[in-house]
Parts: sequence; C-alpha cells; structure tokens
Amino acid sequence: MVSVKEAKKIIKDNTTALAPKKISLPAAAGLVLAEDIFALTTIPGFPQSSMDGYAFSFNEWQLNKKLKITGVIAAGSSESNILQPGNAVRIFTGAAVPPGADTVVMQEKTKVENGELFIEDDKLERGVHVRAAGAEIKTGELALSKNILITPAAIGFLTAIGITEVSVFPTPSISIIVTGDELQEPGKPLQHGQVYEANSYTLVAALNQLHITDIKVHTAEDNLDKLTGVLQQALQESDVVFLTGGISVGDFDFVLQATINNGVQQLFHKVKQRPAKPLYFGKRESKYVFGLPGNPASGLTSFYEYAAPALGIMSKKNYYLQTLMVPLEKEFKKPAGLTHFLKGYYNGQTIAVLDGQESYRLSSFAKANCLIQVNEEITVCAAGEMIEIHLLPA
Repeated sequence: MVSVKEAKKIIKDNTTALAPKKISLPAAAGLVLAEDIFALTTIPGFPQSSMDGYAFSFNEWQLNKKLKITGVIAAGSSESNILQPGNAVRIFTGAAVPPGADTVVMQEKTKVENGELFIEDDKLERGVHVRAAGAEIKTGELALSKNILITPAAIGFLTAIGITEVSVFPTPSISIIVTGDELQEPGKPLQHGQVYEANSYTLVAALNQLHITDIKVHTAEDNLDKLTGVLQQALQESDVVFLTGGISVGDFDFVLQATINNGVQQLFHKVKQRPAKPLYFGKRESKYVFGLPGNPASGLTSFYEYAAPALGIMSKKNYYLQTLMVPLEKEFKKPAGLTHFLKGYYNGQTIAVLDGQESYRLSSFAKANCLIQVNEEITVCAAGEMIEIHLLPA
C-alpha cells in the first residue's frame, strides 16, 4: 500500500493536460485558454462619447462661453464632419466625437436658449467624458494570456475585439463502468439480495458540479470477459474511466485483471486510508483509469480527494478541495496505521464529526460539507485541537 501523500503525488506526476482544441468563442465559457490572444481591432476605434450631452472644443468654450448647436450625432452614425469653431453638437453615449471637438458635457449641466448652448459646470475640464481611441486596447496588443479561465466577461471582451474562436484545454470525456450483479436499476422493483445502483448517479452529479458533461455510463456483469470488453470500449471512447466496485480481492472482483487484460499500467492499488483502501489508479497512454470501491461513501471520498484533482490537471483547472485548519468540537479517537477521511460539518467556527462514518453510508455524507483528514500516525484528536478539513464543493 502507498500512503495518501504518495498516492496523490503519483496522480499529479502522471497526469497531463489534454491537447488544446479550437472551438467557437461562445462554447469556450468556463474553459481555460491554451494560447495568447491578440486584439484584431482597436477599441474604441475613434474618440467616443461616454455621456449623453454636447461635444465641443474646450478652448472655444473658454473664449465664448456660449456655443452654437449645429447638429446631432447618435451612436453608430458615420458622420465625420469637422466641428467648426464656436459650434457644439448634440451627442449620445457611444457616438464618435467629431474632429474639432475634444470635450463632452453631460446634458444635465447645460442650458439651451435660441439654439445656443450654455454650460453650467464650473468644474468642467478639457477632455472629460471622451474615451480616447484605443483606450481599451489597440490592434495587435495582448488581450488575454494563455492559461486564463474564460469567464463571461472574457467572452464579451474577446467578442468586442473581433475574436470568434479560441484554442482551449477541453474538459475530459468520462466513462463510468458500474460493476456488481447485486445492483438494480432505480425505479424497478428490488429482488431479494439486490440494492439500487447509486454510484453512477453520485459520480455523474459530482462531475456535473465540475461542469463536466461528456459522460457515458456502462454496466458490466461480474464476469471477467464481459468486463474486459466493456473496459476496452470505454478506453477507446473516453479520456478517463471510472470503475465502481470489483476492485478488492473477492472471488467476483475482476476489475484489476480487466485492467491488465487491456494493457493498463497500474500506478498504485491500495492506499493506507479509511475509507477506500482498495483504491486503484492506472494509465494507458493518455487514458486514465480509476478503480473506485463499490461502497458509496468510499467511492465519493475517492472522487473528491483523488480523481477530481486529476480532472483539473487535464483541463488546467484547480479542483483540489479547499483546506482549512479548524478546532474540533469533540474528542475523536482512531487506531494508528491508516489516514481517516471523516464526514464532517463545519459551522464556520468549529468542526463536528458526523455520525454514520461507515463506508456504505451516504446519509451522513448527504449532510456533510467537508471531509476531515486525520493522518495515519494520529490516534487521538482532543476537543479544541486544530484539525485539517477539506471543504466540499457547494
């Protein structure tokens, strides 16, 4: 068995980002840029009014104190006539300030009488309310750097500078293989000895929470040949394969042999932890395989602590759980030798260990908002002692 620290290092050292992919800009929201982006156009491409008001020459106004209004310029107007000395023009937000004008006064600080403009703003300064050409960005300048997350604001910015498609690190495609002849499809009646299959639903929900949606779910009987075939198909169609159950050493646990049959290189199998001791991680070329224990709490703990960070590396995102050190409400004891991940509830001040820590129980996990990590050498955690917690995604 490897330690928790060793297992996480093995995953980090053996996982790489997916090959960049060119996609349309609207589809890139939430992904990470795989290239530097340079502006294709200057924004704004002309001196631009930032207010509804009047455009004029500041010097002319200082000389005359009144200006003749000679026209109107709306946003989008192609008018480019030079403004004559002593004149002003009605202008609206976003419109091009005409040559000969260098200042805009907002309409609320003006008075118009007999076609003449009087400005009632003692604090008016030259150039106010005029956006200079290229104030946002100029053609050829760096707009966004590689490895930046594409947010809604970034989509708008890149659209404004003429970008229609970008190269990004895609999110990985996923196959989930559910094993176990005792599992029944939800909605169908249970026979004696059966339980409802919940692991795939749990994993799909956890993946969706990370905005990963390219997911296929397969089922495989407890039969080595059939499982080998299903895994072969999954490795062909997906970047990452999750197998749930069948990774231990029972007579009907065929996952390990199925990975061998498919040429998957085992990087570790079994971690010194509770729950999820039989956790498996392997790799075949650029494809990754996680063998998750069939017990629901074990599988979900493994996903958050090990699989999610690997998916983040593949898409250049940070999917590590946020770590805090907080005081423990009540004393907790455990044997030495295994790191424990406990379902906990953090109230913003202290952490409580929830009842129902068994690996098959999801009821306590459904109430948890964090996992508590108690390292393998620790046997007693006293009340009030600072302890490490990992916040679950909200």
